[in-house]
Amino acid sequence: MEKAATLKGKRILLGVTGSIAAYKAVQLVRLLIKQGAEVRVVMTPAAAEFVTPLTFATLSRHEVHSDIASESAWHSHVELGLWADLFLIAPLTANTMAKMAAGLCDNLLTATYLSARCPVFLAPAMDLDMWKHPATRKNLQVLQERGHHLLPVGYGELASGLVGEGRMAEPEEILAYLEEHFRRQWQLVGKRFLVTAGPTYEPLDPVRFIGNYSSGKMGVAIAESLAARGAHVRLLLGPSDLSVSNPLIELQRVQTAEEMHHLALERFDEMDGAVLAAAVADYRPKTIAPEKIKKSGEHLVLELEKNPDIAASLGQRKQPHQILVGFALETENERANALEKLKKKNFDFIVLNSLRQPGAGFHHDTNQVTLLFPGNKALDFELKSKAQVAEDIVHAIVEVMKRKEEKLGRKVKS
Repeated sequence: MEKAATLKGKRILLGVTGSIAAYKAVQLVRLLIKQGAEVRVVMTPAAAEFVTPLTFATLSRHEVHSDIASESAWHSHVELGLWADLFLIAPLTANTMAKMAAGLCDNLLTATYLSARCPVFLAPAMDLDMWKHPATRKNLQVLQERGHHLLPVGYGELASGLVGEGRMAEPEEILAYLEEHFRRQWQLVGKRFLVTAGPTYEPLDPVRFIGNYSSGKMGVAIAESLAARGAHVRLLLGPSDLSVSNPLIELQRVQTAEEMHHLALERFDEMDGAVLAAAVADYRPKTIAPEKIKKSGEHLVLELEKNPDIAASLGQRKQPHQILVGFALETENERANALEKLKKKNFDFIVLNSLRQPGAGFHHDTNQVTLLFPGNKALDFELKSKAQVAEDIVHAIVEVMKRKEEKLGRKVKS
């Protein structure tokens, strides 16, 4: 796909905040227009002290919104949030970042942010000490946990005279990131994926169950990432308060391992791949009491029986064109156990989670994983938001799928 076609007709909403780096946003608008994008600009009052709204209006050929007191501009924040294919905030100051993280909207830009339903890209610009401050790091983490895309800051001389990190990415670099984002939207068009997520609850009686601490966040993030690249996703979600918004995701809620196993087998043959992120109970009570079990005696003995193995069942049925990805959550001999599971279940790769890493595992919004492949190939990643981890996993899925399609002589999307 040619670069010129990647942004043609794309609706880019550019937010400009009060930073000396605002001058770079002028060149960015030029580049976006040159690539065929439609651009609208919303500014904070402080940004207008660095570059006039007239400059952006002239380049974008559209009115620039910056005055919260204007009735027409105020109504526009909802329209702009719905209009955009992508919301880019460049430069993003520490002040606006903090407001976004807290959900404050005392100006038109932050009000528009709260109305936006599209992907959000962040290009920070601030001095070295501000960039390194714990408050800034925490605000960045919050925004990334929401699935926003952080563009890396540059290293060099800053406005204060210090040398270090904090420079806004160059316009050409930002353009390349946006092109890659839209290019990815076409990677999995026409593909179908099954994703399992969350825990399973195995009933003991009408009020009790055997379960685990899985929240389903990782599996839901993977489903969202697959759909963002154009795939149709069938998401089997165990007991969880989570929901999805992408229309390409078909959500089906389940309770038990047997339910999940039945539905997975029912749909797997028509899929191009499956990602088994659910924490499925290995065992279930052999007998479910028809009434609440009363407390009696010092001990209660439960007889459990084995649940069906979803991964093994799908691994046996997997066809050469299909990709199967599993998860391993280990507390000892982590890599060895995961590699054994990789081979035994016929996975194309396995995602190893560790409960030893602070901030990883159940109920966190972050995770740290290692991707293990046949042939002892491994990819280690640092602690990231689960949305970012999902992007890494889906990127690996795309690469494995390309190799499979090349081997089978099929056409591969770029």
